[in-house]
Amino acid sequence: MSRVSNNPISIPSNVVIDITPLEISIKGPLGNLRQALTDDVLLEQSDNVLRVKASNDSKHANSISGTIRALIANMIRGVSVGFEKKLLLVGVGYRAQPSANKINLALGFSHPIDHIVPEGISIETPSQTEIIIRGIDKQKVGQTAAEIRAYRKPEPYKGKGVRYSDEVIILKETKKK
Repeated sequence: MSRVSNNPISIPSNVVIDITPLEISIKGPLGNLRQALTDDVLLEQSDNVLRVKASNDSKHANSISGTIRALIANMIRGVSVGFEKKLLLVGVGYRAQPSANKINLALGFSHPIDHIVPEGISIETPSQTEIIIRGIDKQKVGQTAAEIRAYRKPEPYKGKGVRYSDEVIILKETKKK
């Protein structure tokens, strides 16, 4: 059996879970999330604990039960607390400015970049060189951060580019004569 699916999921008091044979729906103070289910997974809810089990002993059922357990745990955390990623812009003239449903980035190119923000994601810029991405869906938050970072990845000689706040860039030594 999957080691991940062995762990029970604790449900906060402000989160409501609705389980049907085809999907699970989770409502919380920050919003609603849904996840499709397969026949290989059984969900058991008692009081404020949710358990995920494989319905049979196949390898696929074992692996998908761990995946579904992790997805449900992330959904519960997302609707109750939320997720956030912080990006830093390092470089002369690098700046970010949010507008209605997009973020305008100046990253040293001859043109500004307008990145469209997906639904359910909010972007803040406390300063011109910081970007905070927030949302209830962990996958969307991470994907948006990765797409913004991909415009200008940190380069290894001066460290200029878009980086995660906790990312460590190891700088290379320049060429010597």
